Formats: sequence, C-alpha cells, structure tokens
Amino acid sequence: MVDRKFIKYFSVFLIWLFSISGITGILSPEYSDWFLSMTPFNLLLTFIILLANIKTYDWKLPIAMAIPFLLGFITEALGVNYGLIFGSYSYGENLGFKIAGVPLMICFNWALLTAVTADVSKLLSKNRIVTALIAAAMMTGLDVLLEVSAPRFDFWEFENGVVPLQNYIGWLITAFVAQLGYQHFKIKTNLSISWHILISIALFFAVFTIF
Repeated sequence: MVDRKFIKYFSVFLIWLFSISGITGILSPEYSDWFLSMTPFNLLLTFIILLANIKTYDWKLPIAMAIPFLLGFITEALGVNYGLIFGSYSYGENLGFKIAGVPLMICFNWALLTAVTADVSKLLSKNRIVTALIAAAMMTGLDVLLEVSAPRFDFWEFENGVVPLQNYIGWLITAFVAQLGYQHFKIKTNLSISWHILISIALFFAVFTIF
C-alpha cells in the first residue's frame, strides 16, 4: 500500500510543478500556445490530485462532487446559450471538449474550486451557512482574477469584451448554492492539499494580471 504521506508530498510537488511550469511556459513566446492547449489536462490532473488525498471514500463523495459539477454545467449552459446568470459570453478553444457550448473541464473546475474553498472556509467558522458564504466569496474573488486573463488565453470572452457586474453576482449566488450542497455531505479532504491548490491557482492568475 502506498504511504499517504508520500502521496501528499508528491501531490504538493506536482501542484507547484504544474503552476510554475505553466507560468514559465505561457510567458515564453515559443511555447505559450502549447502550454495553454494543455489547460484541460492540467485541470483534470489537479482534480485527480484532490481526490487522491481525500481521507475517506464512500457513497457521499460522488454525490457531493456532482452538485457543483452539474450546477456549474447548468448555469454555464444558460450563460453561453441564453445570456442568463453570468451574462452573455462564449468559450474559446483552450478549455477543450464542449457540451452545449460548455467545456467539460469548466465543470471539473467548479467542483475543484468548491471543494478547496470549502476546506479553507471551515477554518473561519463552524456554521455551514457562514462557511458557504465565505467560500463563495473566495470563489468569486478567484473569478475576478480569472476574468483578466480569460480572453487572452482563449478561455472565454464576454460580449463586447466587458465583464458585467451580473457575472460576479451570478458567481456569488451559484457558488453559495454549490457550497451549501457540497458541505452538507461533510467530505473529509486534505486541508493542506486544498491550501496548495487554492494558493497556486490564485498566484498563477495574479501573475498574469501583471505580465
């Protein structure tokens, strides 16, 4: 049986390897397009790393993860097809395979961000309503960083190139609902791994608000 400490340390190594190499690669004119095309692979591996470090596996895990995954898909589909929830926008090509105009990886991203922000928010409160609100605010804050680089990376772009206030309100409400559903199942994840994932994502996109 593989030692859990080894899995944890190797996971941390991979998280930062992906993040640092991604920053370096995208900043390189020669390799930028290739690194951006690998975004779906990076997101999927990060999600797998999260799952590999979960402390308890039972029937609750797939249900808990399905809540932000499906909620993310539904709200994103309403957005790209009808301009609802987040405003009118469309996805580019660097997030990979799409269903109804929504990249499948963006749904994994909803599940990933919901899980890691839920972990961190529980350090600040034991009340599920409060932690759900804190985590939703964290997710919305990450979206603020993401919106700066999204068009440049061919992830997505809003109509006329302007991100509406509706997007952030939609993110906060959707993330809050996702958090309430996910946190209900009390999944025992690895807080340390969640911190590393959250900080690495924030740092990654913070760098590209400058460069």
